[in-house]
Amino acid sequence: MSKTPTLKSFYRIVVKVGSSLLVDSAAGQLKREWLSSLAADIAALHGESKDLIVVSSGAIALGRTVLKLPAGTLKLEDSQAAAAVGQIALARAWSEALGARGLTAGQVLMTLQDTEERRRYLNARSTIAKLLEWRSVPVINENDTVATSEIRYGDNDRLAARVATMMSADLLVLLSDIEGLYDKPPSQTGAKLVPLVPRITPDIEAMAGAPESALARGGMLTKIEAGKIATTAGTHMLIASGHVAHPLERIAQGAPCTWFLTPANPVTARKKWIAGSLEPRGTLVIDGGAVKALRSGKSLLPAGVVKVEGSFGRGDAVLVRGPDGHEIGRGLIAFDAEDAERIKGRSSADIPAIIGFAGRTEMIHRDDLVLGGE
Repeated sequence: MSKTPTLKSFYRIVVKVGSSLLVDSAAGQLKREWLSSLAADIAALHGESKDLIVVSSGAIALGRTVLKLPAGTLKLEDSQAAAAVGQIALARAWSEALGARGLTAGQVLMTLQDTEERRRYLNARSTIAKLLEWRSVPVINENDTVATSEIRYGDNDRLAARVATMMSADLLVLLSDIEGLYDKPPSQTGAKLVPLVPRITPDIEAMAGAPESALARGGMLTKIEAGKIATTAGTHMLIASGHVAHPLERIAQGAPCTWFLTPANPVTARKKWIAGSLEPRGTLVIDGGAVKALRSGKSLLPAGVVKVEGSFGRGDAVLVRGPDGHEIGRGLIAFDAEDAERIKGRSSADIPAIIGFAGRTEMIHRDDLVLGGE
């Protein structure tokens, strides 16, 4: 039986904080006392020579408060403008809270391309690494002022997971509206907290619910997706309630939460980038024989593909799902969506005649493929 970790056993920790924890939507103001208590927890861990990285939501929510915008869904340009105002307030809040504990905050705004494009990925990693070397606390958020629906992470759970994998963190903490993953919606009678998830399976995915907070873009579904990204790359993850003072201290003292464990053999640096830093552009559904072949170390051939979904180009990341719909892995595809559709289910020898040129014989080469549990 897997052993539950303890907070003190980790060296580099990423802490994700959601909008609903930072901003009181009813009062329209920052929760300064709560933020101060979290800053105290961060300072305590920092004093134990641990590296701390914060991924903080709240720019749009704070911008709405400062600008006194009405409740309801904002248009894209309104959200971007609100983020421009809120980002200043958010950075100041973190700078003051951490500064009061003797820590220096460094703001880092990221867009999807900062993890999608290898050079930008390396540049972002270098900047954050230098801040950690200087014993600063990087405070990271998506750059909502320029991100659009087509080029955004969409939620800070996945952003936090990608930051954690980028920085080789050994723990990702998602502070949430609830204490962790429940076996069914927590509002239902008899719902039980799942304290330990050794591996994310279809049964675990089925337990995930929809977002409930008006300010949060995420929900348990996105947290499970974050868990896949993090644990595949060798980063443990936990979900715990942030609706308490000193949430990290409470975790260290054994407060209820859900731990997601890493596999025994986390992936290499390049595969970590594929698994945790690229947004999938499509999906390949494969047959049972292909699933067995992949798990025995083979590449994915066109013959094993039964369905192609999405719009993607050659070199994009795609999900690979088995006949039951469960995610087997993800990888970089050697064909664009149109050609992949044409050659699915066919022998590799047929590829030149079908697409008109001699391309690669594999749909996804083994070196470009990361399987769940690798």
